[in-house]
Amino acid sequence: MPGRILVIDDEPQITRVLRAALSAQGFDVRTANDPEEGLRTFKDWPPDLVITDLMMPGISGVDVCRAIRAQGATPVLVLSVREHERSKVEALDAGADDYVTKPFGIQELLARVRAHLRRAPERTTSAIEAGDFVIDQDAHSVILQGKLIHLTPKEFDLLMHLARNAGKVMTHRALLTAVWGAQSAHQPEYLRVFVGQLRKKLESETGRQYIQTEPWVGYRFVPEGYTGTEE
Repeated sequence: MPGRILVIDDEPQITRVLRAALSAQGFDVRTANDPEEGLRTFKDWPPDLVITDLMMPGISGVDVCRAIRAQGATPVLVLSVREHERSKVEALDAGADDYVTKPFGIQELLARVRAHLRRAPERTTSAIEAGDFVIDQDAHSVILQGKLIHLTPKEFDLLMHLARNAGKVMTHRALLTAVWGAQSAHQPEYLRVFVGQLRKKLESETGRQYIQTEPWVGYRFVPEGYTGTEE
């Protein structure tokens, strides 16, 4: 599990704390206190995961996400304060994989880091096998715990997009654009209806919850199921 982690934050106290916590877990850590330095380090020392603050002088954390995503699929975890909800959504749309809200607990951050690092590389076949699911794009079929689930074309497209990004927070805008097109990016009622339909069909078979609501942001697909309260 241990690998290279790059931390970009303009607060030296944050980078010191994260360096100590991550190094104690066996990770090779480098830090940068401004985004330009961070991107130079990213180029010269390719990490396995990047942790970046959102609100920094000069290049923003959103721009850092775009720059990293343009160069590959390195997981990006963003740090944000609760008041900067819009920037958080922009970062997710720009390619960030997840976020932690400041002030955060070190154990929560370490758990999210481990989760992103242990994910297997994306499959090259048309079928996605994840948790309780086997989803085959070519066959347009969904097998849940060994049973075939009948979905409409849009329900299937929505589930497929969520499954390709399992464990990641997908924003309302990103899901609407992917499934219904850019013209529907500001019509979240589509998403609420279809997520509700998907939940009924999936939960009626197993009694488990697979689509987690991230309030005001979007949804997270958890193929193993989870226990929680929807908002």
